[in-house]
Amino acid sequence: MRTAMFSTKPYDRRSFEDQGPNHEIAWLEPRLSAETASLAHGFEAVCLFVNDDANADVLSILAGGGTKLVALRCAGFNNVDLAAAERLGIAVVRVPAYSPHAVAEFTIGLLLAIVRRIHKAYTRTRESNFALDGLLGFDLHGRTAGIIGTGRIGAIVARILASGFGCRVLAHDIHRDGTLEAAGVRYATIDEIIAESDVISLHCPLTPQTHHLLNPASFARMREGAIVVNTSRGALIDTEAAIEALKSGRLGGLAIDVYEQEADLFFEDLSAEIIQDDTLQRLMMFPNVLVTGHQAFFTREALAAIAKTTLANIADFAAGRELANAVRAAAVRG
Repeated sequence: MRTAMFSTKPYDRRSFEDQGPNHEIAWLEPRLSAETASLAHGFEAVCLFVNDDANADVLSILAGGGTKLVALRCAGFNNVDLAAAERLGIAVVRVPAYSPHAVAEFTIGLLLAIVRRIHKAYTRTRESNFALDGLLGFDLHGRTAGIIGTGRIGAIVARILASGFGCRVLAHDIHRDGTLEAAGVRYATIDEIIAESDVISLHCPLTPQTHHLLNPASFARMREGAIVVNTSRGALIDTEAAIEALKSGRLGGLAIDVYEQEADLFFEDLSAEIIQDDTLQRLMMFPNVLVTGHQAFFTREALAAIAKTTLANIADFAAGRELANAVRAAAVRG
């Protein structure tokens, strides 16, 4: 089945070609948008990543060019207008799980880096400054950690913090995980988590209900000096509100691998350019902020799993089989 793959990098091509050479894929570097959608003309399938834009107008262009399938090589699907896809007769599939350990382990890495000021220490020692002033951290053991979202990734993070670090773990999800409760994790409301946690880690999808989940009101209710880690979706955090909370000291540290305006920035080398995003520039000026460029998923195991599942999704569609990883508007609304 001929597939146009947008937002491709060399590592994408390698991971897909490692699954076998018998796939008709056109490797396209541009992100999918209204301006680039015509590149998929004549392709039955398009393969998208997190920052491709499959809004209603884009999907209409794709449908006009013969596209019948949108295959997401990621778990999130907030960048696809599912209702429009349904109207246009375009199926949407995703990769619901690739390597939850990759993201969970990276989350813990970010947390340790921000709590123990590892990112600052690295910069200092590169300049032969071995002083400890300004690097004082705190023990995670005995602290309260709040996990918002206990799917595959959030559940692993909760277990690491509870069993590995000896944290008291509070969790929130619309579906409770009995194995986590048996391990001592207590489910609570989001308000309780925000008010009681020393550390908050976000692991939920971006929906209208979770957009700016952390906002001025929630930052105001946090414990003084609380740490927030986000490896999920950028728009879960109101960035301007986070900046104000950092300025006041209410927010003691912020470690993010995602950013709500990342689409034109992440996955690109902009080191020789002037970044026009003033909000991100302000954010990165804080010494207690750590920003990485959406790399939590980026392990050999995860890339292999993404390629394998994506190709299987495309093959199932081509063969007329049931789509196990389909995303439907009705299910999301429900």
